[in-house]
Amino acid sequence: MVEPTPTVTDLLLARADDERPGLRFEHREWTWAEHVQRCADHAAVLRSLRGEGGPWHVGVLLDNVPDFSFLLGAAALSGAVLVGLNTGRRGEALARDVRLADCRLVLTERRYAGLLSEADLGAANGNVHLIDTPKWSRLLSAHRDSPLRPVAAGPDDLLALLFTSGTGGDPKAVRCTHGKVASPGRMLADRFELGGRDCVYVSMPLFHSNALFAGWAVGLAAGAAVALRRRFSASGFLDDARRFGATYADYVGKPLSFILATPPRPDDADNPLKVVYGNEGAERDLARFAERFGCQVVDGFGSTEGGVAVARTPDAPPGSLGRPGPGVHVLHPVTGRRCPPASFDRDGRVTNPDEAIGELVNTAGAGAFAGYYQAPEADRWRMRGGMYWSGDLAYLDGDGFCYFVGRSDDWLRVDGENLGTAPIERILLRHPGIAQAAVYAVPDPGVGDQVMAAIVAVGDDPLDLGGFLAAQADLGPKQLPRFVRFAIDLPRTETHKVLKRELAAQRWNCPDAVWWRPGPDPVFEPLPPERAVALDAALS
Repeated sequence: MVEPTPTVTDLLLARADDERPGLRFEHREWTWAEHVQRCADHAAVLRSLRGEGGPWHVGVLLDNVPDFSFLLGAAALSGAVLVGLNTGRRGEALARDVRLADCRLVLTERRYAGLLSEADLGAANGNVHLIDTPKWSRLLSAHRDSPLRPVAAGPDDLLALLFTSGTGGDPKAVRCTHGKVASPGRMLADRFELGGRDCVYVSMPLFHSNALFAGWAVGLAAGAAVALRRRFSASGFLDDARRFGATYADYVGKPLSFILATPPRPDDADNPLKVVYGNEGAERDLARFAERFGCQVVDGFGSTEGGVAVARTPDAPPGSLGRPGPGVHVLHPVTGRRCPPASFDRDGRVTNPDEAIGELVNTAGAGAFAGYYQAPEADRWRMRGGMYWSGDLAYLDGDGFCYFVGRSDDWLRVDGENLGTAPIERILLRHPGIAQAAVYAVPDPGVGDQVMAAIVAVGDDPLDLGGFLAAQADLGPKQLPRFVRFAIDLPRTETHKVLKRELAAQRWNCPDAVWWRPGPDPVFEPLPPERAVALDAALS
């Protein structure tokens, strides 16, 4: 018998009388019963602030502080829609997000109040509340011990709007229903056998889907304590895990590599961690992290939209995402036909990329994708022919395992051949002296693209990049970078995703050292200023 899809309200009500630890932050702790009561109190405050007319959307511009967790529960109980606002956004970009999401009010802290003071917030103008002020404390006190009066909610009812990372343009507000939040929470809690004795450590920002789906909801569904870290800290990760008793942690993007870059200690494996779960971790980092910290690392595949599922299993080959879920196929983005499996030469290079590489598509429908808010054109682009088009490029091997190639805007056309950036990045990250790598297209003065890579070195030792790349048998000649930028760091979103559009816009006109490959061989030398000027002139 298939269990009904839970709602976040269902999960909260199941914790209403639970006296086990529910929330930990810094040196404070709340039981689950106390947490649910705080949610009820915040729900009463939200009801008092609602006003008349318009959608009941509440913008939350906060770090991972206890009030964020209380407000998530308050939204579920009151019927409000929580809008997660990115604390890294500034000026008109932040105001645009507030207006796009139709926020009626915004809750924030004094540290972020200045970001909103001069902005046009639309319906939220003059309705910004600071949660760390006496005025807010008095408002909460007036509604302390409010009765638990949840509004009726179903799995398809809207709970939150979460913005995409914005790596390819303006962020879009993704509709997150009760079921979309609660289902992965229950699934992951069951998968990793988490319960009331466990502790879920959440240091990824709660305004992003990873922290909400794979962190907060997991603790709620399992009845495990949720430990919040205001902002991610690589140096503080292990100390936090020990102090909170964290048995599970989530991540997205590069945090694993940042933690691995901290000085090793002889007792690193002496910690309570059992499972670290996330996505977009580098293959090399997964094994190193598991070995160093004595835990299981599971790297999944997903996006804020949630329309495609790919399950990584223990038998998945290195570099593979796993096998696509039911109804998920790789389709040619133009013809819509299924792409044949990739064929490989003896060095492991794909010999039929134009045929084998396509887009991951849920041919069975939308999956967990509930649409964007106020973006009908984006909805139509995602849902074409009754199928969900993910924008993720991939290919399958003969055994049905899926390999990520890049986003659709990561597609390069080099000498008439389509290339993805992800395989090149995976090869660069094999080099022990490279900590971070991003590959992107720069224009070819003739036609098409050339490959450029930005790398962050581990130390100051020479990399011998040319010799290393020459030894990589699975690196094709057209994948060989033409330009290499030696960066101090890479521009990233608040969720640690690289902003490739910034790198591509700067090309070789940047403050970092740029080397180039004048000929066909992997021999690199500093890019002469006069050559950079000539390239710019040829492209103008």
